Amino acid sequence: MASAKPNVRLEIDESLQLMLTGSLMRKVKSRSWKRQRYFKLQDDCMSIWYKSKKTGNPKSTFSISDIETVREGHQSEVLQSLADEFDPDRCFTLVFRGRRGNLDLVAESPEEANHWIKGLHKLIENVKNMDLKEKLDQYPFPRNCSLWISDWFQKADKDKDGRMNFKEVRDLLKMMNVDMAEVRSLQLFKMADRSQSGTLEGDEFVLFYKALTQRDDIHQIFNEFSKDKKKLTLLEFVDFLMYEQLERAESVERFAMDLIARYEPSETARKLHAMTLDGFLMYLGSPDGSIFNPKPEAGSQDMSQPLSHYFISSSHNTYLLEDQLCGHSSVEGYIRAFKKGCRCVEVDCWDGPHQEPVVYHGHTLTSKIFFKDVIAVVNKYAFMVSDFPVILSIENHCSIEQQTIMAQHLQNILGDQLVKSTIDGKLPSRLPSPEELKGKVLVKGKRIGKLEECLNGQGEDHETAEVTDEDEAAEMDDENIKNEVKRKGKGSKQSLAKELSDCVIYCKSVHFNSFKHSRTHYKFYEISSFTESKARKLIRESANEFVRHNAWQLTRVYPSGFRTDSSNFSPQEFWNTGCQIVALNFQTAGEEMDLSDGLFSRNAHCGFVLKPWFMRTIDSNFDPEHPQNTAGYRPLNLTIQVISAQQLPKVENSKEGSIVDPLVRVEIHGVPMDNAKQETKYIDNNGFNPVWYETLSFIVHVPDLALVRFVVEDYDLTSKNDFVGQYTLPFNMIKEGYRHIHLLSKDGTAIPPSSVFVHTRITEATGR
Repeated sequence: MASAKPNVRLEIDESLQLMLTGSLMRKVKSRSWKRQRYFKLQDDCMSIWYKSKKTGNPKSTFSISDIETVREGHQSEVLQSLADEFDPDRCFTLVFRGRRGNLDLVAESPEEANHWIKGLHKLIENVKNMDLKEKLDQYPFPRNCSLWISDWFQKADKDKDGRMNFKEVRDLLKMMNVDMAEVRSLQLFKMADRSQSGTLEGDEFVLFYKALTQRDDIHQIFNEFSKDKKKLTLLEFVDFLMYEQLERAESVERFAMDLIARYEPSETARKLHAMTLDGFLMYLGSPDGSIFNPKPEAGSQDMSQPLSHYFISSSHNTYLLEDQLCGHSSVEGYIRAFKKGCRCVEVDCWDGPHQEPVVYHGHTLTSKIFFKDVIAVVNKYAFMVSDFPVILSIENHCSIEQQTIMAQHLQNILGDQLVKSTIDGKLPSRLPSPEELKGKVLVKGKRIGKLEECLNGQGEDHETAEVTDEDEAAEMDDENIKNEVKRKGKGSKQSLAKELSDCVIYCKSVHFNSFKHSRTHYKFYEISSFTESKARKLIRESANEFVRHNAWQLTRVYPSGFRTDSSNFSPQEFWNTGCQIVALNFQTAGEEMDLSDGLFSRNAHCGFVLKPWFMRTIDSNFDPEHPQNTAGYRPLNLTIQVISAQQLPKVENSKEGSIVDPLVRVEIHGVPMDNAKQETKYIDNNGFNPVWYETLSFIVHVPDLALVRFVVEDYDLTSKNDFVGQYTLPFNMIKEGYRHIHLLSKDGTAIPPSSVFVHTRITEATGR
């Protein structure tokens, strides 16, 4: 196979030239694990390979597109621990997407490190700016072919001779989840082997791959709208967009021409404003053919309403990367949360050595990190993904001396980002909006006296108070555990430093007594926190009162102390009553985090989602248990035809040669009346191109709160089905028509080119 073409857009400067030549650097994992590796940028400028110093050892590669960012100096815990051994100007860290571990490197010289850092930044930015056609041009294949052809070829070409024999093709089919009869695979192989050499290379492999990936389902749709079965004229494509895709663009014709210009590979067809089957395939597989529709919000929602009117992406025990008994604490937990758009993080503070407060899960064996390092990460990463405010939920267990140091770190490190007074110095009548607090950090915690006293210059230096209101273990149901906590003094009262108190403005933590008590005695800037069990009890007893309460005051719900494995509850039940800060263990992948990622995929992933109108008024009559009594009640019918799936991944840790038996489950998560699941039958031994044509139907009573989760599983007759992939989105963001669902892995990262192809329709529910 011909070598990949260099990226013509890139100017090969001194840094890239050094990377193309290669460098010997140290890969470090700990103080005791430091190994030399040879790293080299490949000629296509799209990937890097590396191998050990010992000749003959196997080499590995990673793609530039897999790198999320490059951090200079000692910006990882591993490199921080080696600060006495390696100068920061020789060190850098590659941070990969998803849950893949970071790569910590030490160059031979500061100049060499600088070249790699500059070059990597340039390459990452280049990949971001490349459009689909440019990316395809990096490979020696026709532009209408999948980006993944080259990847498959590289995996299957075991002897790296640039060609594939029939045995390698058979192995490739197993890797691709294809269980094909040998006779059929040999037939395709011979058809593609035009040179009759007994091997496939270059265009021959492309021909084989295209025959293998032929989409009969899409070909059938194309033929329904194409009169000559060869192309879609502009009018035919407009008809498809209007009547099947239900596109509501101001000018559908202009929209159609734009799609043709972007996705049609044939220059002749583009000049005729027509679309070939190849262009039609590319369009349906693109973001424009995706089920997720960002257009209703035109990029963002109204951000001028009070904070209490929004759901806020929130993390619990943000510093933990594992379980809550012996797990590892790391600033990396904060970085990952911020990268996901999280806007409320938890900082669990305790007295540390040498008068430096530390952050860890108290009374456990979890490791410790310095409070000042956490705040430094907040300063650097809080606003990289979203400009809207960040809330630091402080769990304060410190002595008054170290509380004062905490306040100093907050003010010195965050500077003007820290909210130290109300916006105009006066007491407002409601919480400020996300728009008013752009780029600001709010501290949630205990406060001495009322906010109005502070504005009037009143208040003591300190007072006796419970400085933390979230002693999770103390709220467990087991009385013995409660007594043990009391014996250790964890729930005892202690003084609150005025300096730290003064950092709390709009999020003063108060103990919750009742909704009536809150209405009578509490202020809009006060916030109550609940364990999941306490919040469920309130929902059972008075769900509508909870909705009204959350219209004017913030509420935080956090996991039970019994969840020592860092498992999560379903956030949906608390969103159903308008709870804004529903805190999840971001480090734990699964259905619960899928729902969170799905909800906050709205509003440009900024971490704030405006609550439905019926949850934003203190006079609301909405009750999630009885939504039909709400003004404006309008249930909808969702019909999903599951047509096919494409190139599903292997199940993690599956046996060699095993093929997936896929099924698709559609789940509705919302108010209790809406919670439902339906699934297709499973397809035996086909994870490559299974076809169902099965229709699933749901009535959705509260569309504004509903999330739709698509799950693909590997059917198992004798045990639990294995997870293959998923995708979750808000009901209101569904695009109708023929759409691809681009699957995500268990930890929420993309797994291209895996997808599910569906047809969706949303109609008024009848007979209600």
